Amino acid sequence: MSAAVKYTLGRIGLFVVVVLALWPVDMNVFLKLMLALAFSAAASFFLLRGWRDEMAEEMALAAERRRAEKERLRSALAGDDQPDQADPHREG
Repeated sequence: MSAAVKYTLGRIGLFVVVVLALWPVDMNVFLKLMLALAFSAAASFFLLRGWRDEMAEEMALAAERRRAEKERLRSALAGDDQPDQADPHREG
């Protein structure tokens, strides 16, 4: 399972836990949801640090791969790269 999915499910889980904890409290439902959102966000900052860092690392690696592929394609379109002699798609 990817780190982004784990982190997202963790955030949702924390929100649900806080909502359930606030459910018996006598207050407006909208206020309960807003408090649950705020408390779960604060809790996730501390409790889900590892998954957040893992997700950030995965995103940084994906961005680097995209950047490298973009540069490779720009180079190929500009004619800067040397085609492989064993390229089966090359006519010649």
